[in-house]
Amino acid sequence: MKTKNTTIILLFLVLFFCYIITFPAVFNRGIDYVNDSFSSSLPTLKERDFMFGLDLQGGAYLLYQADLEEVSSGERAQRMEGLRNLIERRVDLYGIGESMVQVRGERLVVEIPGDHDLDEAISIIGETPFLDFREISPEVEEKQAEKWEEITDYLDKRVEEVTFEDLMGLEEEVEGWEIVLEEPYSKTELTGRHLENARVTMHPVTQDPVIILNFNEEGADLFADITERNVGRPLATFLDGEILQEATVQEKISGGEAQITGGFSVEEAYSVARDLRIGALPVPIELVSQQSIGPALGEDSLNVSLRAGIFGFLLVVVFMIFVYRLPGLFSIISLSAYILMVLFLFKIVPVTLTLSGIAGFILSIGMAIDANILILSRMREEIREGKSISKSVEEGYRRAWSSIRDGNITTLMVAIILFFITTSFVRGFAITLILGILMSLFSAMIINRILLSFFEEGKLAKIKGLWL
Repeated sequence: MKTKNTTIILLFLVLFFCYIITFPAVFNRGIDYVNDSFSSSLPTLKERDFMFGLDLQGGAYLLYQADLEEVSSGERAQRMEGLRNLIERRVDLYGIGESMVQVRGERLVVEIPGDHDLDEAISIIGETPFLDFREISPEVEEKQAEKWEEITDYLDKRVEEVTFEDLMGLEEEVEGWEIVLEEPYSKTELTGRHLENARVTMHPVTQDPVIILNFNEEGADLFADITERNVGRPLATFLDGEILQEATVQEKISGGEAQITGGFSVEEAYSVARDLRIGALPVPIELVSQQSIGPALGEDSLNVSLRAGIFGFLLVVVFMIFVYRLPGLFSIISLSAYILMVLFLFKIVPVTLTLSGIAGFILSIGMAIDANILILSRMREEIREGKSISKSVEEGYRRAWSSIRDGNITTLMVAIILFFITTSFVRGFAITLILGILMSLFSAMIINRILLSFFEEGKLAKIKGLWL
């Protein structure tokens, strides 16, 4: 009995943890009350909302077609992945942190949630990638060195430790001090159109990854001139105005081939080489489809979905208690725990909830209670044959497991196939269904089993009317 009590306590501690992570606002109100009442300073949890898709919060759905006619079939997958990463950087730069960019064959899907300037977003996303090489500007470097010297002299004059007020007075005492914060690089004539290829190889001695750059004839001459005047100085490549990589020039490089080393991991080297190829051989993209969803429509869809889920759950509660009595009540408790744990997973993964995703979640609730019905029906048969409650519970689980296993595995296989071969809207359905199936097995086979085992002996076990 002591072991059962410990198991029940651990179970409820786990569920309480899931609850406060899923619904931190309720927990934080309790913490605030304790802090106010006892003058304590207990920390609160960071509150984070569920992530909703376009169909639930509104936004824009953009579909782009990439022009890959001049790209060999073996490089198309890498080129599309590079484009995806590039557009993600552009979208982040635009300030849409929760946007989703996905590759669909030779197409790119961009989902922009919320209310944004769609025309500006389309303009930014659709720009052809631009790669250029930049060197340290001698003029800027000289001015920055002079200004650093002035700043150092100013701070050295402070007799005691430099204070915050001293730093605030820097603007008045050192005119133009902000030049030290300026970008020191200046553009050269060498751009992506001069780069023929970028590939990764391994150093023959150290076996570290090395990026090999190959320039055309004009690019080779430009690169030789640039490296000659920058020996011992850094040379950087920029993609869409953001620094991609920086390397120090060791010597003048002629012949149109250069090596970039610098302690890359294999993944980093391939990523840089791929982005260099993207900028060297731009892949034009064309907007072929655009859909806008208003936030009001998304809110209505969410409210309707929630009402449907609550109504369906209440019907399940009435059915299970009316038909299966006390075991039915335990099943409802385990089903409630299942819902809480799935919502917990939605928060921590995090899962972007769409209308189809909520449908998958509601469907998984039905599958979760289906497993309980199989178990309870088997239990009832064993009880009617005169077996004890404890033995009936054991036999009910043993005999129902094969049906539960086969039904859930086949559904899980279909959900996995849907996830890998369909579009994002159906993917939402698949991912919530997958998580729901896995957690439904846990709730039916573990949580409900713990509850039943806690009451399979004792006074309640003697009242047959509660079990039949």
